[in-house]
Amino acid sequence: MTEGLRPARGGIEASIGHRFSRRDLLALALTHPSFGQPHNERLEFLGDALLNLGIAAELFSRYPSLREGQMSRLRASLVREETLAGLARELGVGPELRLGGGEAAAGGRDRDSILADALEALIAAISIDAGTEAALAAVSRWFAGMLDAQDPHVSHKDPKTELQEFLQARRRPLPRYEVLVFPEAGAGECRVQAHVDGLPEPSPGAGRSRRIAEQQAARHALGALRAGEGVVP
Repeated sequence: MTEGLRPARGGIEASIGHRFSRRDLLALALTHPSFGQPHNERLEFLGDALLNLGIAAELFSRYPSLREGQMSRLRASLVREETLAGLARELGVGPELRLGGGEAAAGGRDRDSILADALEALIAAISIDAGTEAALAAVSRWFAGMLDAQDPHVSHKDPKTELQEFLQARRRPLPRYEVLVFPEAGAGECRVQAHVDGLPEPSPGAGRSRRIAEQQAARHALGALRAGEGVVP
């Protein structure tokens, strides 16, 4: 293991609840592409699949009467970028990230997309270090509070669907999403804006994919429309 891949501090292991046998995996999970090669993109790919499996298993076990569509909406609400980034902040991931100088100077340690990617990479790193069961146990542990707080009877429709239904109910035109920045994989965030009837300015959105960016823009637009009508979000 090179010195450049050595984790800055060991406290992250205490916060995530896993002591790595292979500390190079921990370092790799915390290394953003802007830092150089090797980085955490491949771990992120595996971690995303393990995260979805872990959350699906928890929902399947906790809510035996829920239908597939209800469980899918609950899972989507738990694995979305904002949720993962918030959890990464709670676990103290940001200060441990290895970023290129420009990305660090631009606030990358607190960027939702970077934090969410690192959290997924950590899940994969735990799996490789100690096995799939250890990774799924980490997911269960990290998300326990959010899983306990879930109300399966509350709507968990994605923001784009909610915005579309909000506008249709008022016989307004559907939103138009405009892509402002569409970088290559690993090169930054996708940035979009939503043009929505009834709002004076486009609603911005950003994320690691176009889908996530559009969902964020829709969420902002929906919040502004509801506030304009005096509706509590």
